[in-house]
Amino acid sequence: MVQDNPNKVIIVLRKSENNVKISSDSQECLISGILVLTDRQVLVVDQSNNIVKLLDQQNQVVSHCSMTKWPVDICQITSREVAVTRNDSNIHEVQFITVNNRQIVTGRKLQLLHTCYGIAFHQGDLYITSWTALYKYKLNGKLVSKMYEDTSGDYTVMRCAVSPTGDKLYITNLLQHKLLTLARDGSVLATFTDPALQYPRGVHVTPAGQLLVCGGKYSDPFILQVDSEGKRKLATLGTEKNCMPQSVCYNRHTASIIVGLHEKNNTMVFKVQ
Repeated sequence: MVQDNPNKVIIVLRKSENNVKISSDSQECLISGILVLTDRQVLVVDQSNNIVKLLDQQNQVVSHCSMTKWPVDICQITSREVAVTRNDSNIHEVQFITVNNRQIVTGRKLQLLHTCYGIAFHQGDLYITSWTALYKYKLNGKLVSKMYEDTSGDYTVMRCAVSPTGDKLYITNLLQHKLLTLARDGSVLATFTDPALQYPRGVHVTPAGQLLVCGGKYSDPFILQVDSEGKRKLATLGTEKNCMPQSVCYNRHTASIIVGLHEKNNTMVFKVQ
């Protein structure tokens, strides 16, 4: 991809599916978070089975780690350390895990006072959503600020992503069908709506700065590319009936887009250019 052009339109060449179910899964998979590590391995958060799974370069599950409490989203901290948001009725936390020799090792936790849903990281700052607000934290758990809040309804601040330069943050508003672009100080730079943008969930920024968002209903799912200003749709990358995209991630090693689905044992993989 052209690193200097965040608005270069992504073209889908072909689509395939990849099975991420393991024998111990008691439920159909719900892949709510995806992360590609620097060594080309892939981590997926299987929310319905409360597991983080490690996939090798051939997309086979080679290791997994039980999270016990409703894991949701994932972001990379260092080349080997990642952070996962977790919730239940009483616990809201960020669990740090490390990948060593194809094994997942749990580490420290940050206990927070609000729901921990979406998560992103940039240059020492953790961005965490609570369904109605976006917070900025330091890695030691110190709250920097409540950057943005919208209490006009439920699920107004679902997932978040940060641009490669850190000057823009993107958040999805599920029930009001919006994608918001925020400045560093939390002010709203743009609000994107589109007939195709129904129930947006996952949001992701590629290393080149290209903005991807996914969601929809079972009858009308979508994966869209939006311009880096968050103002207009550049491309519809994929739709497939009878699925509900939950998460999206670009794999620069394989030039592909991975999409996690609700109650499906496969992820969708789009080979792109």
